[in-house]
Amino acid sequence: MDNPTRSGDIILRGPTATDGGALHRLVADCSPLDTNSRYCNLLQCYHFADTAVIAEWRDNSEHPPTLAGAVTGYRLPAQPSVLFVWQVAVHPRARGLGVAKAMLGELIARCNPRGVTHLHTTITAANDASWALFRAVANTLDAPLTSELAFGEAQHFEGVHDSEYWVRLGPFSPISPRAS
Repeated sequence: MDNPTRSGDIILRGPTATDGGALHRLVADCSPLDTNSRYCNLLQCYHFADTAVIAEWRDNSEHPPTLAGAVTGYRLPAQPSVLFVWQVAVHPRARGLGVAKAMLGELIARCNPRGVTHLHTTITAANDASWALFRAVANTLDAPLTSELAFGEAQHFEGVHDSEYWVRLGPFSPISPRAS
């Protein structure tokens, strides 16, 4: 795994299997994100460590690191140039510090040399923070961003989840995580 990137009290790094429980707690603290099973979060940290980033927030040397944020994703099997971002979670205490954009920048910088040139995700219409984040990343990368309905509330979620919109960003060139 690459060396961690340090920014003040936040360290960005790839996850390990031991981060699965902390990821589960972080997502639970980041309503309205959908929680997954602990086992799913473990697999995200283990099987998909190359396409995920953990942001640790070190309060002080007397306490173990806590998660300030995480980005999970995977490369599409039929389109390995596309990184699908599953979730972006930023702890309420870390919001407004640029953690999400830094994590995405780090992930793109790490995946781009391995052939990733596009970023895809889905976002609900009401998730203003995610829309702003992906627009900012597209702007930083000088890359086009498009969106369209992906999964409808009635058709795909039986009326219990808001519609999700495809957000497609790319193609993009390499980016330094420090430039994000």
